[in-house]
Amino acid sequence: MTEITAAAPPAAVADPTPAPAAKVESNSIFRHARYVVAENPVTGLSFGLFLLIALCALIGPYIVPFDPLASDTAAALSPPSWKHWFGTDQLGRDIFSRVIVATRLDFIIAITSVALVFALGGFAGIAAGFFLGWTDRIVGRISDTIMAFPLFVLAMGIVAALGNTVTNIVIATAIINFPLYVRVARAEANVRREAGFVQAARLSGNSDFRILFGHILPNIMPIMMVQISLTMGYAILNAAGLSFIGLGVRAPTPEWGIMVAEGAANIISGEWWIALFPGLALMIAVFTFNLLGDGLRDLVDPQRRT
Repeated sequence: MTEITAAAPPAAVADPTPAPAAKVESNSIFRHARYVVAENPVTGLSFGLFLLIALCALIGPYIVPFDPLASDTAAALSPPSWKHWFGTDQLGRDIFSRVIVATRLDFIIAITSVALVFALGGFAGIAAGFFLGWTDRIVGRISDTIMAFPLFVLAMGIVAALGNTVTNIVIATAIINFPLYVRVARAEANVRREAGFVQAARLSGNSDFRILFGHILPNIMPIMMVQISLTMGYAILNAAGLSFIGLGVRAPTPEWGIMVAEGAANIISGEWWIALFPGLALMIAVFTFNLLGDGLRDLVDPQRRT
């Protein structure tokens, strides 16, 4: 009798089509950003305050309850209430609306002045530290000349000579911060100019400028981000200080320094809210930018993306 055996199932044929590559989330910038923010509560707080300031700068002028320039003499010097959260000034203008609207101007001054000084001082310092020689001497003499003057006095002189406009305030703020960026960038570039990755890039046929901007600049960005964050706070303080002494933004434009100056004379008579709330906004902004530096450094540091 013939034995009938069951046929073995056919062997599984391997699919020659490779499976799609999985996304490496550990290297994702968004995952890294969440990690940096969640790792340190202070960093999370600083990023949250920064987003709040940026939101006020973007949409604040469109959502304020009152016109920041409209005066109401019948409601002049009113204390904080449900109608006027921060009270009113001597002309009856709503202080809450003026503080929110002033965020955009001060934020723009900080951003543009820091961007300008980073483009000038940062790149000049990198070039001085990498090339040395006459480049280093010229950049160093310019920095020493600026540092020879008291920085705020120098800013006063520049704005007084050019005129108290927002553009001139940005230029003056960038000039007085130029030596800070030059020194940091020069020191970091000088340390890395003979590093192994720079030598490998040079042996691979890369030009000096390609090495400068493609290899050295990304590696010094962490320390530069700390400097950028600190300078943004200083830029706001500088703009407010110039406005306080009458060399900054002109009234009746809402600006934190002008509002503090206008309310300083009323503190003795008991109207404390006129200067208090703009001063608090100025303090919170500077506090936020000072705390933001470590978080920004961790975000752009390649060694932290593990």
